[in-house]
Amino acid sequence: MIEPVSAELQKFYDIFESIDKSKIPEFKDFLEANAVNFNLFKEGSFIERSFPFDMIPRIIPKKEFDHLEAGIIQRVKALNAFLNDIYGEQRIVKDGIVPREYIDSAVGFLPSFMGVVPSKGIRTHISGIDLVKDSVSGEWVILEDNLRVPSGVSYPLTIRRAFRHTYPEFFESMKISKIKQYGDELKAAMDYVNTGGLNVILTPGRYNSAYYEHSYLAKITGATLALGEDLIVENEEVFLCVYNGERKRVGAIYRRLDDDFLDPEEFDKESLIGVPHLASVYRAGNVAIMNSIGNGVADDKGIYYFVPQMVKYYLDEEPLLKNAPTYLPYYEKDREYVLANIDKLVIKDVAEAGGYGVLFGNRLTPDERANIIEMILENPRRFIAQEVIEFYDLPCMLEEGILPRKADLRAYVIYGEEVSVSMGGLTRYAMEEGNYLVNSSQGGGFKDTWVVEL
Repeated sequence: MIEPVSAELQKFYDIFESIDKSKIPEFKDFLEANAVNFNLFKEGSFIERSFPFDMIPRIIPKKEFDHLEAGIIQRVKALNAFLNDIYGEQRIVKDGIVPREYIDSAVGFLPSFMGVVPSKGIRTHISGIDLVKDSVSGEWVILEDNLRVPSGVSYPLTIRRAFRHTYPEFFESMKISKIKQYGDELKAAMDYVNTGGLNVILTPGRYNSAYYEHSYLAKITGATLALGEDLIVENEEVFLCVYNGERKRVGAIYRRLDDDFLDPEEFDKESLIGVPHLASVYRAGNVAIMNSIGNGVADDKGIYYFVPQMVKYYLDEEPLLKNAPTYLPYYEKDREYVLANIDKLVIKDVAEAGGYGVLFGNRLTPDERANIIEMILENPRRFIAQEVIEFYDLPCMLEEGILPRKADLRAYVIYGEEVSVSMGGLTRYAMEEGNYLVNSSQGGGFKDTWVVEL
């Protein structure tokens, strides 16, 4: 079902009817000229490609977004409190809110970092919260929390600049919330947790799918873009080695690689893209790592189930935004329901991301169904099950014309001295009709998100 046309969207269409459509290809030229890529890895091959873009933005009325903003800020605060607790006293486990097994068996939980207190007590510096709008209830529903290395914020920031240049009439006639201050807010957050020294964005290099974003964020924050080989640890401090041999101390690292590759002395010894002994500097409190080491425990889809309870537990508030209806096969009652209704549920592997490890029960063959049931029975902690959310389609301008496609929203949150939500976000849409997997890593496209006030 396509989302109803709001008064704000109708205003866009009224202007859209009068614009010079011959300039639309300029968007593609802009993306290619600026190497705005989201590269894919398929069947062992590296595919460098432009990120498919649709010029019809998702438009969210300002009053509607205000509610989203409040709910997202509430959620991120609770998740940050959870991470500090889990790597500290673990009160939420001792009080029986979250089962200990769900912590101890989480792939992203790193017991060796128990007791480590990050700079300013912040662990969720940059969050990507994925939401969809339910076509049945009309409510926004949170599907996933991304607190490790969420990507994608550079794409709406970049395309907004091109949009204003190509079609200024939209911005002259519509009251569209600005997002260009994101770079300033990110820099302020880096400065806030900085322990003394340079701000650095640590990239795996150009073959990473989001390398365009790494370089873009370095540009808008004034941070130094660095490879692991550019950094060295001495006396439990991190230094950037510059071209003339000089070494400059680093105080904050916005890392764009996962924990496994961050420090070959601490994690994967075969990693060639990390910084040896970086973890020891973090433990000593001599560098801020954004996002913090060990955040993966909160990204676990099993832990997602407990986030509404975290809001009540840590903030003493009712959650403003709902999870998708979720079942944990770990609990006998939920397991019985999942096994009896598997044909109408979505089954997710808790450790996967990017649309991987997702199975739609109504698409399984009898053999596949029997196999997944056996796996659930053998290891119920490995899976969650969710009701299928019939989220809205959005109009998308494709080669075949303007057609409805499933779309979600990734909202970006910066946690510095204050918590702020970017007044827009990345709307991702599926390229194929009826496809519920809109992730960029699954080949989906993107569009800008406008928060509009009449």
